[in-house]
Amino acid sequence: MLKEIFGEGDEKLIKIALTHPSYTKENNMSDLENYERLEFFGDSVLKLYTSKLLYEMYPTSAEGELSKIRSILVSDAILAKVAVKIGLDKVIIIGPSEEKQGGRKRESNIACSLEAILGAYYLSGKREEIEKFIRDYVIVYADDVDKHFEKYNAKDILQQYTQGQNKTRPEYNVISVSGPAHRPVFTVEVEWSGKIISKAEGKSKKEAEQLGAYEACKRLGII
Repeated sequence: MLKEIFGEGDEKLIKIALTHPSYTKENNMSDLENYERLEFFGDSVLKLYTSKLLYEMYPTSAEGELSKIRSILVSDAILAKVAVKIGLDKVIIIGPSEEKQGGRKRESNIACSLEAILGAYYLSGKREEIEKFIRDYVIVYADDVDKHFEKYNAKDILQQYTQGQNKTRPEYNVISVSGPAHRPVFTVEVEWSGKIISKAEGKSKKEAEQLGAYEACKRLGII
């Protein structure tokens, strides 16, 4: 899938971009052989092209609006969805212990690997391919994020509200995990000031928390 999207690239860099830190640690390898450095670089590549495309897409939007949309588009939640679409979760090289803990499906892991992949292909000279990829796979969420920003940013909105009310934060408690191991369903309760204010289900803990926060915001009349 990667070759279909980006074409040929530096195979050594691509392998590094697919290697999770748990693998290098468990095999006594150098930290330079996992994706962390390429992730650092790829994060900037992602933001550069996302910013460029948003700038062109919304010619009358102010900097603040563009920054809000970009913050969601480059979040782990969106990047993980994109990574799964292109099958990146299936090819990440991961350590056995991390694998047992569900690390292959963890949003942060596959999102970081995607950023590293962008860094690897940028260094391989695939600038046009990267821009097209971000346009086709990331920017497609922009309109929905723009129209329903509260849904995507509900956790921050809820926290700002609760801290303003009594200087406390909501707590997110996983009360059950059901379904098969490869497609778990997380059920989360949102608690604030000793009361359960909402409950939601999601394909990941983060998704369930975000949906729970959104439901809590609606019930509290914040949005």
